[in-house]
Amino acid sequence: MSTAPVMFISHGSPMWALDPGEAGAQLMQLTAQFAQLNAVVIISPHWITAEAEVTTSSQPDTIHDFGGFPAALYQLQYPAPGSAAIAGQVADCLGGAGIKVSLNHQRGLDHGAWVPLRFLLPQADIPVIQLSLPASLSPLQLVALGESLAPLREQNIAVIASGSITHNLRDIVRHEDAPPADYAVRFQAWVRQQVSERQISALCQPQLETEAFARAHPSADHYLPLLIAMGASCATDCLTLLQSPILYSALSMESYLWQ
Repeated sequence: MSTAPVMFISHGSPMWALDPGEAGAQLMQLTAQFAQLNAVVIISPHWITAEAEVTTSSQPDTIHDFGGFPAALYQLQYPAPGSAAIAGQVADCLGGAGIKVSLNHQRGLDHGAWVPLRFLLPQADIPVIQLSLPASLSPLQLVALGESLAPLREQNIAVIASGSITHNLRDIVRHEDAPPADYAVRFQAWVRQQVSERQISALCQPQLETEAFARAHPSADHYLPLLIAMGASCATDCLTLLQSPILYSALSMESYLWQ
């Protein structure tokens, strides 16, 4: 059995669910590969907890955790099953690495999880377990969390970190195809280089490495899942860059695949 992949997916605006664009099309091209998985563990910045939590529901709800969008968006459902057994394996991996973790029996899948999965796994027939983003962990500890999840890949369970390479909502403009902000272009290029060269120490301190970080991420929550993906991936993986336009001037849709 081949090792399951790791991804970092920039999930952009919730409207992405209705308009796949180039980024959605690239995920759809991976569907045949991901359809062979036993399960997916996904991390999203739209579920932040003090300590790590893992979903155990056998049928997690589709959470529409946003407001002010067209009615059609709230009608979308992603009815993927969950798995208490696989959630237990995730918890065991974290616990074995000394990371505090608990099981959450009520939590569903937020839009940072189900929106990209609609394109990647449109049949919604593979178990999905969501892991929260623990606010108590430092950047280096988030890398270690990712490393603790890496053994799941040998069981054909993919690790997906969902976030955004750039995420300054104050700078969003109305038109999807507006010219990209200069800082967004520069920060996207910086991240691409660090990821390609596996410069994990630099990625853990972007605020010291590039002045573009402060503008690209007024809050770091959408950046931090990338560190988990770096930990779950390894130097021997083949890295694939999924290039997509920067939308609404400020939202990079660039994603990474390690396999």
